[in-house]
Amino acid sequence: MLYHLLYPLASSYKLFNVFKYLTFRTIYAMITALVLAFIVGPWVIRKLEGLQARQVIRTDGPESHLKKSGTPTMGGVLILLCTVVPTLLWADLSNRFIWALLFIIVGYGAIGFVDDYKKVVEKNPKGLSPRQKMFWQILLGASAATFLYMLPGFSTELFFPFFKRIHPDLGIFFIPFATLVIVGASNAVNLTDGLDGLAIGPVAINAATYMLFSYIAGNAKLSAYLQIPNVPGAGELAILCGALVGAGLGFLWYNSYPAEVFMGDVGSLSLGGGLGTLAVLTKQEILLVIVGGVFVVEALSVIFQVGSYKYRGKRIFRMAPIHHHFELKGVAEPKIIVRFWIITIILALVAISTLKMR
Repeated sequence: MLYHLLYPLASSYKLFNVFKYLTFRTIYAMITALVLAFIVGPWVIRKLEGLQARQVIRTDGPESHLKKSGTPTMGGVLILLCTVVPTLLWADLSNRFIWALLFIIVGYGAIGFVDDYKKVVEKNPKGLSPRQKMFWQILLGASAATFLYMLPGFSTELFFPFFKRIHPDLGIFFIPFATLVIVGASNAVNLTDGLDGLAIGPVAINAATYMLFSYIAGNAKLSAYLQIPNVPGAGELAILCGALVGAGLGFLWYNSYPAEVFMGDVGSLSLGGGLGTLAVLTKQEILLVIVGGVFVVEALSVIFQVGSYKYRGKRIFRMAPIHHHFELKGVAEPKIIVRFWIITIILALVAISTLKMR
């Protein structure tokens, strides 16, 4: 909005020329998101408390979590607010990729909101059934994937970080593949959200990494030099990524140990879906496995645990997802959280290093 209002004034006032630069708008989208979180965060938490939107802790989980019962949840609405508003203010709203990404973030947020509301406000322990959640996730993900498939000039090739000459064209199979990436990322982040700040830290790091890749993918010269796919218009996504980083850090202010508020499904589903969509839009789907390695391991730990118990009658971990396994082994919660952040930073650096390995 600010871009459309103020950049046209550059012809008369050179000062407004800064609005054409992605770097300038990305930085201020991040700052806007962070400041907005500080301003409205306490108000959102009070509103959630007024709704009696309080976390219900599973009795079969780690005993240390029982003291968290009653903490406000559904704090993901704060993340959504602090991501969407700065994006609308600073991004070029004629960019189709911005709207595709907002569609997934808000849409998946709505799914999570309904599920959370039923559970914590209406006191319906079932909320949305797993089948219902998966149906809506697939429907929205497939809608976004189909939109991109039909978008003139958008590549359906699959690119691999370490191999510059291997990029098979998926054709029509791009739709189920992109849907899988979006839905899979959404649920992986959802499974990771089990400790104070555990999910939002890696989400912010992932968003910062894709902020860089978005900028490069949208720049014809840089993408050609670094031999990554050029996606005209993808550079504008850096602004949304910046807003996501700012919103994540702002939410972490309240969600850090011991948490004043939890994000709930409204946050985890939308953030995961957003990261998956970013990977698809920038043609860096495989890279998400690297930079989002913590989310991948968390999801795989659940899959392996369920599969092992079903077919062997034995558990691999003391409890899944894997962060609970470390808790039950006696590792302090803050130490698990920070170590997972450190691992994510290392993985992000590895992902960025692939720019020179193509």
